[in-house]
Amino acid sequence: MGSERRVLMGRVLGPHGIKGAVRILSYAEVPEDVARYGPLEDESGGRRFSLTVIGQARGAVLAVVEGIGDRDTAAALKGTKLYVQRSALPAPAEGEFYWDDLVGLRAELTDGSILGEVVAVHDYGGGPSLEVKRAVGNAVVMVPFTNRAVPVVDLEAGKVVIDPPQGLFETPSPEPAGDEDRE
Repeated sequence: MGSERRVLMGRVLGPHGIKGAVRILSYAEVPEDVARYGPLEDESGGRRFSLTVIGQARGAVLAVVEGIGDRDTAAALKGTKLYVQRSALPAPAEGEFYWDDLVGLRAELTDGSILGEVVAVHDYGGGPSLEVKRAVGNAVVMVPFTNRAVPVVDLEAGKVVIDPPQGLFETPSPEPAGDEDRE
């Protein structure tokens, strides 16, 4: 493995059946594309996996892994993150980008002040969000990745512009301790 950037394509959820197939949580836009761009690597880059997609079940892609022929060996892969070299992916269409391309971009506010750096993109089911490590204090803030909250993504300039929803960066005041409201 070289020093080229890699993209996380999915994670092995566990075995499927008794013949060595696995269930994969795919992060590809089209879930079956997890295996489309050639062999995948584990997080260390020390192991490579050639997958053949055989179907889908319960939100997971089902795949046969070359060289894996039994349930116990497939079960040992549970939790393995699967990466592909960034260069193996097709170039995004005009005005589009891979979420991975956002990591490392400078995060600015609409007035041009520096907020920090995008360190990750997450989607926990309620829509994507940017994890931004603030430039001052190194705190982390989650910003909804919507056109309203992030009106500008400029890969060439290496930045995103954030127009935070009201109250996003405010620290909530602590709730009073005790039972003052009880009778």
